[in-house]
Amino acid sequence: MPDKLDYKKEYKDLYMPKNKPSLIEIPAMSFILVNGKGGPQNDEYQNAISILYGLTFTIKMSKMSGNQPPGYFEYVVPPLEGLWWCEDGEFDFEKRDLWRWTSMIRQPEFVTPEVFEWAAEECKRKKPELDVSLAKFEEFSEGLCVQMMHIGPYYDEPKSIKIMKAFMKENNLTDVTGIERKHHEIYLSDPRKTAPEKLRTVLRHPVEREIL
Repeated sequence: MPDKLDYKKEYKDLYMPKNKPSLIEIPAMSFILVNGKGGPQNDEYQNAISILYGLTFTIKMSKMSGNQPPGYFEYVVPPLEGLWWCEDGEFDFEKRDLWRWTSMIRQPEFVTPEVFEWAAEECKRKKPELDVSLAKFEEFSEGLCVQMMHIGPYYDEPKSIKIMKAFMKENNLTDVTGIERKHHEIYLSDPRKTAPEKLRTVLRHPVEREIL
């Protein structure tokens, strides 16, 4: 293992796909996550981001107080991710009033439910303004997916989704995004520091093989 594990570099198949569709089997991973509704500009979403990073950095910096968990190793915090859907089914980019989301950050393998609970108590003590009771620690299994790198503003994502759907059709795959298996985005760029046309976002849709 390198001196500091960078998940984006170590697992390029998950975080650095090409800007054309590919089929991939996603392994189970552990996340801290917060659920909510509405667009990313609203207070609920921004509060969720604050909670996620508050807990994530509490775990990462546990070494500074000598409270690092067993098996702790140096790592780069993985990117922010989001699952998106609409309350009536498949995610629709136009129906903002129906948007539902799960915002989440992957956690290193040494993070357990006990480590998460410890981090939550630490956050309550040090950052009482964060309602960490909204956060959960869960394993997420995504399975077979089609993914690609979307380069450009978020509102242009439907163009990439169209390319992904064409790939699915060509390869006898059915797009099963909806309420159970969701539209997935991984944010590799900071929109506060990156021009919209240069934003990089991994788009991922769960699929099933068609029975011929």
